[in-house]
Amino acid sequence: MSPPFTAVLLAGGKSRRMGQDKAYLPSEWKGASMPLWERQLAVLRSVSPEKLVISGPQKQGYPGSIVVFADEWTGVGPLGGIATCLRRTRNALLLVLAIDLPKIQSGFLKKLLSRCEAGCGVVPVHQTCFEPLAAIYPKAALGVALEQLKDRDYALQHFIDKLLKNRLMIGCEVDSSELPQLTNWNTPEDAGLAP
Repeated sequence: MSPPFTAVLLAGGKSRRMGQDKAYLPSEWKGASMPLWERQLAVLRSVSPEKLVISGPQKQGYPGSIVVFADEWTGVGPLGGIATCLRRTRNALLLVLAIDLPKIQSGFLKKLLSRCEAGCGVVPVHQTCFEPLAAIYPKAALGVALEQLKDRDYALQHFIDKLLKNRLMIGCEVDSSELPQLTNWNTPEDAGLAP
């Protein structure tokens, strides 16, 4: 059982390569068709966070019951959204899920949560590659994030490496059967929308 945590849907990207807002791409959850943002929120709700938020700009259709955190740092990629949420959450752990991981399942997130301890996050790893956009960060990661932002180093792989070295995060090996869940949508071809 993991300590209480906040779950955040990272939805602040520009979707340049996609050519349209990823949040509204068609997707499916438990047999029902819905926009991708709605699917991702359903996945996050299913793992029982104490609080559920969206990181990024307010968008049409978001339920009024969901708090939206506008990024305090813009133009710096996902690190800005993660840092904003780490700063604003009261819980010791922050579960981060990117909008563009449309195949992620609640069982995978529950696996990550089962490996959490207070003050220590979990990041999926396959061979030497980390997946920082479906990971759990400890509140203490904020200091590392702020240092990287100050240094203008926005690379999430560097962020994860520092957290691992400081024992603020552990890796969780991804089974080959779980790899498809970490497939992201960046282009119309990825999402099956190409002509």
